Amino acid sequence: MSEKEAAASTSKPKAAGKAAARGKNPSRRRKWSKMPKEDIEALFDRFSRQRPNPRGELDYSSAYTLLVAVVLSAQATDVSVNKATGPLFAIADTPEKMVALGQETLEDYIKTIGLYRNKAKNVILLSQKLIDEFGGEVPDDRDALVSLPGVGRKTANVVLNIYFGQPTIAVDTHIFRLANRLELAPGKRVDEVELALEKVIPEPYIRHSHHWLILHGRYVCKARKPDCQKCIVADLCRYKEKTYSVPAPIVELDAYENKQSSPDKTGEFGA
Repeated sequence: MSEKEAAASTSKPKAAGKAAARGKNPSRRRKWSKMPKEDIEALFDRFSRQRPNPRGELDYSSAYTLLVAVVLSAQATDVSVNKATGPLFAIADTPEKMVALGQETLEDYIKTIGLYRNKAKNVILLSQKLIDEFGGEVPDDRDALVSLPGVGRKTANVVLNIYFGQPTIAVDTHIFRLANRLELAPGKRVDEVELALEKVIPEPYIRHSHHWLILHGRYVCKARKPDCQKCIVADLCRYKEKTYSVPAPIVELDAYENKQSSPDKTGEFGA
């Protein structure tokens, strides 16, 4: 055996020894959640009993109006978007009508929403692309959706989940916060949290998990001051700064809002 071969034969065990000394197993699979499986099951069972038929809070009448509403909701509240889209959709609820309306007039309808000029530009551009490339219809495919101006992965996931019934999860500010506070799917990036949630949420609950987490974050587990006494999963929560550990009674709520509290007014989706 040559000196080079001898050196190569000893280098790998040495590297493995260093990994072992650090307590790392190279073949070990990532642990997607810090919550026990039984707690995850209990978490979504309670959410499902609280809101058997959850719905988003954006107003829409078609895949197209939902898409436009979600694009407009980036860094804005659903309430502010609904106030603008009510009059808008009364006169422009298809791509053809929106293009005919034009960017300048569209801006007048949505000027109460933040970043309205850029959003108006994107709505006109995506409407034209829907006409040119998709026959005026909103596609039910993520890759096709994200090819539209102003539409990113989160927006696409919302449309796919709400309108087309696909088991997608759009990680907005509320879901990101809950995933980390609960240690349900901890992560530093949105894509990490999305992947972890897809791995750990039990299959029977995946379809509506998006809504349950958003609404719980919006009305109970708020960014600045979580309302722990009204939390139905307070005993399962692993958030170190929680102020209460006894779960609130489960009361069935209507499809649209949690009447126990006022909503968190932080912005919703980015693209």
